[in-house]
Amino acid sequence: MSVNASTRHSILYKIANNGHVPFEGLQGQKPSQFGINTFNDRIMRERLPKDTYKKLQDTIRRGDKLDMSIANTVAHAMKEWAIGKGVTHFTHWFQPQTGLTAEKHDAFLEVDNGEMIERFKGDQLVQGEPDASSFPSGGARTTFEARGYTMWDPSSPAFIVEGPKGGILCIPSVFISYTGEALDKKTPLLRSMDAISRSALKVLQLFGNTAATRVITTIGTEQEYFLIDKAFYHMRPDLQVTGRTLLGAAPPKDQQLDDHYFGSIKERVLAFMQDAENELYKLGVPAKTRHNEVAPHQFEIAPIFAEANVGADRNQIIMEVLKKVANRHGLALLLHEKPFARINGSGKHNNWSISDSEGNNLLDPGKTPEQNLQFLIFLVATLRAVHQYGGLLRMSIASAGNDHRLGANEAPPAIISVFLGKRLSTILDDIKEGRKTKKVEDYIIDLGISKLPSILQDNTDRNRTSPFAFTGEKFEFRAIGSSASVSLSNTILSGAVADSLDIMTADLEKTMDEGHSIEEAALKILQKYIKETEPIRFEGNNYSEEWEKEAEKRGLPNIRKTGRALDFFIDQENMDMLMRQGIFRESEIFSRYNTKLEQYITALEIEAQTFCDMVKTKIMPAAFAYQKQLLDVIRGMNDMQGMLEAGASQTQQRILKAIVDQISALTDSCDKVEDVLHKGEAMDDLGAKAKLFADELAGLLDEARDPADQLEGIIADDLWPLPKYSEMLFVL
Repeated sequence: MSVNASTRHSILYKIANNGHVPFEGLQGQKPSQFGINTFNDRIMRERLPKDTYKKLQDTIRRGDKLDMSIANTVAHAMKEWAIGKGVTHFTHWFQPQTGLTAEKHDAFLEVDNGEMIERFKGDQLVQGEPDASSFPSGGARTTFEARGYTMWDPSSPAFIVEGPKGGILCIPSVFISYTGEALDKKTPLLRSMDAISRSALKVLQLFGNTAATRVITTIGTEQEYFLIDKAFYHMRPDLQVTGRTLLGAAPPKDQQLDDHYFGSIKERVLAFMQDAENELYKLGVPAKTRHNEVAPHQFEIAPIFAEANVGADRNQIIMEVLKKVANRHGLALLLHEKPFARINGSGKHNNWSISDSEGNNLLDPGKTPEQNLQFLIFLVATLRAVHQYGGLLRMSIASAGNDHRLGANEAPPAIISVFLGKRLSTILDDIKEGRKTKKVEDYIIDLGISKLPSILQDNTDRNRTSPFAFTGEKFEFRAIGSSASVSLSNTILSGAVADSLDIMTADLEKTMDEGHSIEEAALKILQKYIKETEPIRFEGNNYSEEWEKEAEKRGLPNIRKTGRALDFFIDQENMDMLMRQGIFRESEIFSRYNTKLEQYITALEIEAQTFCDMVKTKIMPAAFAYQKQLLDVIRGMNDMQGMLEAGASQTQQRILKAIVDQISALTDSCDKVEDVLHKGEAMDDLGAKAKLFADELAGLLDEARDPADQLEGIIADDLWPLPKYSEMLFVL
């Protein structure tokens, strides 16, 4: 069906008259429903023999290597549990470098002596073999090398996805090549978790903690997203193909009144949220927080913290469930970092922390952080990691979508810095200068209202402009894009912190060998690294122009475009650290570097081609139609001799000239965009092509939309073929 303005208006009428969402009473989450579709600890305890259960728990909780002798027992119990819930197929659920998830379904059916039986063996649980030829590999393998292996990650619980005609047992897995190279996002993440555990345990042992057997990386991800009516989505080729609007005039009202943030949630949206949360609840994903975000039709969901690999899995599940449930409600869920130009984009706030196996948070300052030397060592090691490998962290959040969001006064800038807050900054400055740190008493906020209690002030405020802020017992890495997997960023962060801990531990041991106590050695080492990491600390407004100038003086990189940020991945110092920590092989680094280059280039190519196609097939025809209407009016006026004064059609002529000028500008813009695409076609060097697109194409696309947006404000509404911002952002 061809889409025109009358179609748009009829859809608007239909959406506006859909009526209210049926109210079914209180149908909220029930504790008894939590995790009913996960092979969780309770199910394992019920269905596994005691010795099998203990061995599996040792793998999950202590990080012991999986005892293969228990695989058949676990597989049988998992199958029986799943079949009892209507499951017919199983799949190794993994995360290739596409950033999405992948699955190949196999039935439990097998032929035994000519009879069909349901069977699931240990080797099927532990290892699968999907075709690896068409997944991104960055040139690490050729397409005819098809074999790849999936391997069960027992630390992330298996779960059941309910389908329309039966369930699928999903087994979280890693994905490797025939030669053992990691082809996925989870394998390096697991390696980085092992690295930081090894490094952190050495520090704990120096401080006399011999009880801890493992250090656990935890994350909590706040996921932002937009919702629009599905009918609007299907009328916008740019949203369908690229995830963002490539053109669209700003409406008179958007977010400038700040009336959407934390506002009352519309019934239709609330019904979607509650259904999605119930689905997540059954999958063992503890969705805790929901609210309206800053922009119209923008929202956020946040789960409770989990171990990093489980948290990364849960975030992928959250994105998949949100999309599915939105579709059932006649909504389109937009995860692009900047679906609407000039409107706040969406990110993913990654709250990162580390704890020991005894349950102690190693980033907890306690009541008197100035006296907690162990905490300060972990804090400063994290500062050193961000200072030393800030470029690598910038690379980890780089994407064509995130380039539109970073630094746009709604998200942290492309400059990586750390916010600690006044209290911790004062303590570090005192240690650096050798001053005796005074005990800082707990701050109390008294509101002076008799009916309200006083509240305890946190160690730090929350600096929303900082890309990496300490927010009490954790760091919040705010710069990750909303559509991205969190795995790479957490892999880089944990690896960098592990490396810093190793270097600081070596310094501590050397200083102690010289006859100093652990306390004396710690203070000496802290002094050294507090001074070294000063450039990365910033307490002010990261959005300000002054900070950009100051950051340049401090030598901090400000790389705005992905095409240039990706080079940090193959910087020799960065590669050495990643290989030293056992997180990547050299071939795996180059594989991911090339994959990310290809994804960036392809994203911009698709955007450019979609834009020019929309201009030629939708915007131009509407402009020509209105142009013809105006010409007909002008001719009619000129024929009305004696009834109108000469020049009475000047207003129409001015409008006509404006249309002609914008059509000409739009044509020129498309020509320039296509010229850059042609230039890129002749380039074999992916790095050079990515830089060309970063320097020329990305900016051109931003400029090229202006004449189209101008035309939207001129052409009669009944001729405009695309849903407008004022409709998509306010009609739901």
